[in-house]
Amino acid sequence: MAPADKDRNEALPAYDRNSERVDESANGHEANAGLHRGLTARHIRFMALGSAIGTGLFMGSSESIQAAGPAVLLAYIIGGAAVFMVMRALGELVVRHPVSGSFGQYASRYIHPFAGFLVGWTFAFEMVLVAVFDATAIGVYMGFWFPGVPRWIWVLAVVFFIAAINMIGVKVFGELEFWFALIKIVAIIALIAAGIAIIIFGFGIADHDQMGPQALVDNGGFLPNGFWGLLSSFTIVMFAFGGIEIIGVTAGEAQNPKQVLPKAINSVPVRILLFYVLTLGVIMCILPWNQITSEISPFVAIFDSVGFSAAAAILQVVLITAALSAINADIFGAGRMLHGLAEQGQAPRSFARTSRNGVPVMTVITMIVALLAGVVLNYLYPDQALFLLGALATFATVLVWLVILAAHIRMKKAIAEEARLPSEFPMPLWPVGSWITVAFIVFVVVMVGIVPDSRPALWVGLLWVVALWLCYFAFVRGQGRRPFELTDRTEPMGSGKN
Repeated sequence: MAPADKDRNEALPAYDRNSERVDESANGHEANAGLHRGLTARHIRFMALGSAIGTGLFMGSSESIQAAGPAVLLAYIIGGAAVFMVMRALGELVVRHPVSGSFGQYASRYIHPFAGFLVGWTFAFEMVLVAVFDATAIGVYMGFWFPGVPRWIWVLAVVFFIAAINMIGVKVFGELEFWFALIKIVAIIALIAAGIAIIIFGFGIADHDQMGPQALVDNGGFLPNGFWGLLSSFTIVMFAFGGIEIIGVTAGEAQNPKQVLPKAINSVPVRILLFYVLTLGVIMCILPWNQITSEISPFVAIFDSVGFSAAAAILQVVLITAALSAINADIFGAGRMLHGLAEQGQAPRSFARTSRNGVPVMTVITMIVALLAGVVLNYLYPDQALFLLGALATFATVLVWLVILAAHIRMKKAIAEEARLPSEFPMPLWPVGSWITVAFIVFVVVMVGIVPDSRPALWVGLLWVVALWLCYFAFVRGQGRRPFELTDRTEPMGSGKN
């Protein structure tokens, strides 16, 4: 084995194959139980689905449809392919270095310590921002049944409920997240099946003869807003996939990560792509795209168009479950990323300590406090808060993906230079696929700056980067200024390409 493949003396807790736990006693934290490897393949798959399939599909897809028309399906296919390449790059990093800090620690090791600090805090903050939106949305949804109850009561109840789940232990968290995500996935599948049945059989619905694939070209053609409409839709479409990278954060708590994570990475992006494309395709085959507006969810619109009077109530249940699922996954991801930052010396050391159940208590508490503060800010200054939170969330998604790709490219260079063992889960189409994906994501960033409605996101995002750069030089010292040491856990294979 090459010298680079030997275990280094590092701050990362050692992975014990027999106990499937993380032992932190070597770091002088005997009372620290460490992160437990309690997440199965089933948990991880549905966690990523829960984080990435949420308001972007149920509510936000109206804007992308209005931008591109039926051609938005092509945008989701192209965007899904790019996201899959990002996830394969992350997968190769994760299998070689299965650590809880994930891409924050990879960026520190292979790019620069500041890159790890930047992407770690950006991802954690992104998760909080999305959770704030979803928690506020639940208060709105509950008003459908209880209009006389103040919204903040429901939001507060959600925050404490999510906090309790995240404090119990990773296995319980994973199980609840599985059921949360399963409910909304079943709802999506039911919508697709019901929509196809309506298109084929009609059931006496008016204008049935105008439904079907021909509806995708009947109202101005497949590209009603031209090629520019398709390009501008990417500024909305790509952010709908944000959150799927949480798979990488589960590496420190996954059972047998070398087997579980590749399976999850290979399956989840394809499933998300199918859910988005099939669902929106069925909706636009029944309801003309130009009748879908941002004032109402496409799900409500399609049910109303066929005279299904119970649509609103059913949608509320699905939306509440979807929001709970997304908040649950987001708080988990943010907390684990802060745990990794603490191990890097780029966050308070208390964030690295865990309870007897393997829960990083301080990180979860911090996330809950941030969530409460975000809800208060949203209540007091709704217009300004939504602008700032939304702008940062959209910019953060692209930034995280770019850093993942950059860290992967640098790792591949190190593998070649140090004659390391071949990767057990190599990225396909290397190196052409990686550089094409980088170019595409840079294109999305450029489009964010060109499209007037999304341009503020780029400026606010750049200010965020500058603020973190100042914090890095003002507060990070010692270990946090050094590249994080990673153990290469690649094992010999009978054959394989680097």
